[in-house]
Amino acid sequence: MRLLIMGAPGAGKGTQATALAARYGVPAISTGDIFRHNIRNATPLGIKVKELIDAGEYVPDDVTEEIVAARLAEPDCAQGFLLDGFPRTMHQVHFLDRHLTEHGQALDAVVSLMVQPEALVQRLLQRAELEGRADDNEDTIRRRMEVYAGQTAPLLFHYESKGLLVEVDGTGSVEEVRQRMFGLVDAHTAR
Repeated sequence: MRLLIMGAPGAGKGTQATALAARYGVPAISTGDIFRHNIRNATPLGIKVKELIDAGEYVPDDVTEEIVAARLAEPDCAQGFLLDGFPRTMHQVHFLDRHLTEHGQALDAVVSLMVQPEALVQRLLQRAELEGRADDNEDTIRRRMEVYAGQTAPLLFHYESKGLLVEVDGTGSVEEVRQRMFGLVDAHTAR
């Protein structure tokens, strides 16, 4: 099973990605986790990524694509994967399409968690308070929403045109969203 999970910041991608990957027995690959690991360890990549994230910007395509390609080449991805946080731009979509085609693979579904923007801002402000995330102040959160809308949302149209998009209402409890998502993905991949 080869899946993507998408949604605006705060939509619950990380929480739901873990459950979805476990359901299908594939690794959950979060570019955010990879970046945070590098930031924590103050690697050259981590220092550069921290500056961009602190400004509410995304990491450049070529850097992200190189990291993802290396991760997809690892043995645990041979039978599938779930990508969380990638692709975020059409450049990354085309890169992923080429990469999968070159390896005789294709996506099975693209899960999109849909949540109203104001609800997302409130979720992220609460998370910032609970987790002490310095990168989550209201101005930065709103900037991330703008960047998401401008760069990432158009990807949904691409995947919809390929018949891969599975839209999931991301409101409600974690368990409610999870059960809704499982049902929709199961139905989509059974076709």
